[in-house]
Amino acid sequence: MLPFINTPFNLLAGAVGASTDELKLIFSFLISYPLAGLLKRIPDSRPEYKNAFIITCSAFYLVGLFDLWSGLRTIVLAGSGTYALAYYLRTSPYMPWIGFVGLMSHMAANQLSRQFSNAPSTVDITGAQMVLVMKLSAFCWNVADGVLPDDQLSEFQKDRRIVELPSLLDYAGYILFFPSLMAGPSFDYNEYKRWIETSMFDVPPSVDASKKPPTRKKRRIPRSATPAMWKAAGGLLWIGLFLNFNSWFDWTFMLDSDFMQYSFVRRVFYLHMVGFTARLKYYGVWSLTEGACILAGLGYKGVDPVTGKVSWDRLQNINPWGVEAAQNSRAYLENWNMNTNKWLRYYIYLRVTPRGRKPGFRASLATFGTSAFWHGFYPGYYLTFILASFVQTAAKHYRRNLRPFFLDPVTQNPLPSKKYYDIASWLATQVTFSFVVTPFVILGFNDSITVWGRVYFYAIVSTAASLAFFASPGKKWMRGVLERRANEAGARFMRSSSTESLTAGGQKQEPILGLSQDPGHDIDEMVGKIKMEVDRVKKEQERRKNGAEKKMI
Repeated sequence: MLPFINTPFNLLAGAVGASTDELKLIFSFLISYPLAGLLKRIPDSRPEYKNAFIITCSAFYLVGLFDLWSGLRTIVLAGSGTYALAYYLRTSPYMPWIGFVGLMSHMAANQLSRQFSNAPSTVDITGAQMVLVMKLSAFCWNVADGVLPDDQLSEFQKDRRIVELPSLLDYAGYILFFPSLMAGPSFDYNEYKRWIETSMFDVPPSVDASKKPPTRKKRRIPRSATPAMWKAAGGLLWIGLFLNFNSWFDWTFMLDSDFMQYSFVRRVFYLHMVGFTARLKYYGVWSLTEGACILAGLGYKGVDPVTGKVSWDRLQNINPWGVEAAQNSRAYLENWNMNTNKWLRYYIYLRVTPRGRKPGFRASLATFGTSAFWHGFYPGYYLTFILASFVQTAAKHYRRNLRPFFLDPVTQNPLPSKKYYDIASWLATQVTFSFVVTPFVILGFNDSITVWGRVYFYAIVSTAASLAFFASPGKKWMRGVLERRANEAGARFMRSSSTESLTAGGQKQEPILGLSQDPGHDIDEMVGKIKMEVDRVKKEQERRKNGAEKKMI
């Protein structure tokens, strides 16, 4: 650590009510902006200088600012081990799985160490390592895809495959990219390669020359200061709100006897605000890191050929409005930690499914397990994940069977009463997920159950009652009413294209953030698979027994 670097943070910590490490973390996000501005000004023709600058900045963050020598060793060990694995076992089908297990195990050891130390306000390497696991496990799969023929790859795999291993300097720059080092967002190596080589900024011939995004001097990276500053302003606003709200809505108060003096509605409101306050921190952090990536140019996603408007949301990780205005569970989760969801989809869910087969319960179980294991081992995480899966199932039943009552049976356009459904579904989604995510904030099992009990387990009760109703004749009755309603209008009852169903395009919907879209169906499928395997073993044993008896005769 640099001498005296803690002094200003120690002085400020008492004034704002945050720890020294938390303030240093925010400082690292803010200083990434001028550093990203300098990075962008390094000549495009000298990518080796850009890599060296990135590595130097990350070394300053880890060692000069946080004194994380052990963290630097963790990154070097994980990075060098993954590269060696990709180099020596490149053609082995087991290579990406070996890499994945090794990276997850290494991270798990550090997460358990952090959990046992019980110092939540101290910055260690686990946050950066969670991002690193996503990047390096994806790197292993991209290398494995590089040796496969085109007919065995999806379009996504073709775009991200690595045909030739990168140089060690490029590789180090990729894993140590300082704007996203401590908190993400994650991205694949080919995205970094196209950025460092500036091929990312090639404009398709279909785009009119007058529509091409403006650049400065001879740089190929379009001007990005304005969108980056908007992200920075938004991030600072969220952080400011978090620092204020954190003193007003402290989850520990919900364990106090005074909390029970509140009315039930007020307790639920307080519960909701505790979750909202926790989200503010993530909104702020992810907005700040995304803005720095945009300023460096890595957030570039292309240009609209008609309007010439540049898109900078390549690395978008959070959509605060999408979360807070969500009217169903899927929208709520899809707008949260978006890059983690992509990683789980492309590098877990679709990878555990044998080629040519549809994903089943094994893919769902592997994705759920990976998501939970990746987050850590606090019991609160698992309480949230398990309950959220069942909430999603109940929400889809409502959307399939209740929402059509508010649509025109002929045109499927919203009726005037649809606005009341929208308000009710928004309120139900927000209030339910306020309950669901509470253990994610509290972390401990006993405290989470205590707080849930103080609001009478309302989300568990409502979810269980909903699932019981839709498993009863009540669901058939609702469908019958909808069919009669459609027949009276002279139309055939049909599910609208916007209706959330348990299947999409004839295939099972992919889990969001590792949460099963239908845990009941997954359990039934798992039981069916186990029965089939047991029957197969029995038949095999009988066949061998009969064969042995014939030989004896």
